Amino acid sequence: MAKVNKRLAVLVGCNYPNTQYELHGCINDVVAMRDVLINRFGFEQMNIKLLTDAPAAAGEGSSSPVILPTGANIKAALRKMVSQAEAGDVLFFHYSGHGTRIPSLKPAHVFRQDEAIVPSDFNLITGMDFRQLVNRVPKGASFTILSDSCHSGGLIDKEKEQIGPSTYRTTSSSLSYKPKTIPFESILHHLSSLTGINSSDIGTHLLESFGSNASLKFLAPQINSDLFEFSKPDEGILLSGCQADETSADMNPMTSTENGGKAYGAFSNAIQMVLKDNFGGLSNKQVVIMARKVLEAQGIDQHPCLYCSDRNVDATFLSPPDDKPSVSEI
Repeated sequence: MAKVNKRLAVLVGCNYPNTQYELHGCINDVVAMRDVLINRFGFEQMNIKLLTDAPAAAGEGSSSPVILPTGANIKAALRKMVSQAEAGDVLFFHYSGHGTRIPSLKPAHVFRQDEAIVPSDFNLITGMDFRQLVNRVPKGASFTILSDSCHSGGLIDKEKEQIGPSTYRTTSSSLSYKPKTIPFESILHHLSSLTGINSSDIGTHLLESFGSNASLKFLAPQINSDLFEFSKPDEGILLSGCQADETSADMNPMTSTENGGKAYGAFSNAIQMVLKDNFGGLSNKQVVIMARKVLEAQGIDQHPCLYCSDRNVDATFLSPPDDKPSVSEI
C-alpha cells in the first residue's frame, strides 16, 4: 500500500483577555485558517492542534478542552508535530498574537535585536527555537510558519530572506487597529513583577519563572550560534506579517467592515482574501506579494516578508518541496 503523506498543523491564537495587552482578532484568525486547511488543503481535523487563551468558535466541538498557548504548550505541540514528520509531509504553524524584539545578549551586537513571539504566559519563543525545529524537519517534508505578529520578519533564525524590508510606506490607515506588539521593556516589567527579582536581564526572569521550558536563547547562552548554522538549504518557510522593524495590525471590530465585522489580524485576513480569490495553487512568493497588495489597498502600513531557501520560493504554498504552482500570475 502506498504511503499517504500527512498534513499536520499547529494553530495558536493569543488574545490576552482581560489584560492591558488584550487583542481581539487572533483567535478568529486561526479558527478561520483551520476551516481553510480542512476545506481547501486537505488537512484532517484530527491532525490540527488548536491552542487559544479563550474558547474558540464552534467547529472544534463544545466538549473539546481549551489548550492554553503557553510557551511550554506551544513548543511541545511543535516538537510533537516535527517528530511525526516524514518525507512528503506538510507541516504548518500559524501564530496570531503579540511579538517583540529582544536586545542582543552580546555587547558586540548592540544594534542587533532578536525576534520572538509572546505566548499567553510571556515565556518568549525566539528565532533560535524555531531554527532548532526547522533543523529537525526531515528532508522531503515542508514546514511553513505564518506569523501574524509584530517584528515577525526573520523569525526563523538565519533563514534566507527572499522578500524583505522595503523603504516604501503606504498612506496612514483610517481604520482603527492595535499594534500586535509588546515592547521589550513592558515584558521585562511584567516578568519582574512575577519573580520579584531586581534585574534588567530578561533571561534571569525567564529562567526563574519557566526553568527548562524557557527559550534555548536563555537556557544555553553559551551555545555558539554556529551550531545553528546550516550547510545546505533547509525546509523552513516563513511568511511574516511584517518586517522585523514593523508592527502588525489587530483590526478593531467596531469600525472594520472586513470579515463580516469580526475582529481580525490584518495579515491573516489578507492571506484569507488571497486564497479566496485564487482557486489554483499559489507559490509562497505569490502569496506574500498578493498579501502585500491587499494590505496596500487597505492603507495598512505593514509589509509581509518571505524567508526560505531558493527552491521553496516558487514551491506551492502548503505543499511538499518541489511542487510547483498551477497559476503564474502575481
